Amino acid sequence: MLRLSFAFVALVALTACGAGGTSSAPNASDSAILAARYVDDSQPSVTLFTVVNNQSGSGAHSGLLVNGSERVLFDPAGSFNHPRLPERGDMHHGMSDPMVAFYIDYHARETYRVIEQKLSVSPQVAEMVLARAKARGAVPKAHCANSISAILRDVPGFESLGVTYFPNRLADQFGELPGVMTRVITDDDADDNHGVLLIDPVEVAATININGN
Repeated sequence: MLRLSFAFVALVALTACGAGGTSSAPNASDSAILAARYVDDSQPSVTLFTVVNNQSGSGAHSGLLVNGSERVLFDPAGSFNHPRLPERGDMHHGMSDPMVAFYIDYHARETYRVIEQKLSVSPQVAEMVLARAKARGAVPKAHCANSISAILRDVPGFESLGVTYFPNRLADQFGELPGVMTRVITDDDADDNHGVLLIDPVEVAATININGN
């Protein structure tokens, strides 16, 4: 992947639900969040990202992208961060298309793939999920799938989901929902280069390989 000289040093952490937590969660100002607010005019949707270890097949992390009155990323206990994305309580604001691609590219590498599962929903459902994710706040380590499944549980259309601590189990349940569109995203970035430098995704496109419907 191309790295630019203006890239900054980030937390050197491998993909896992273990880098965040309530004690260290950022708390962006209202003004920063408002300035970064991104609205996507496409169909409201809820997208589950699951990071999977290519060798063991085990789930390493879960993230939730919600496209409602604004498009935001709930990344519970995740290590992802970027100065263009104000963060409050594990919620990243300003998720434009390049930023979404960058989030995927951040996790996909030679040792991990990303499963993207997108479900179109009504504006009312999108707002319900958005409000519940914002209210959830920062998440303790190893609670990524647990927090997302708890947020979605009892939301219309997601009632079949059970609360779980396992990213793969959550992905399996999510994939059974009617209308879900799934993509598998891979990258050949070296594992030891990941997480050291974060490029500016507005200037440089993500380099990822996508398979799926």
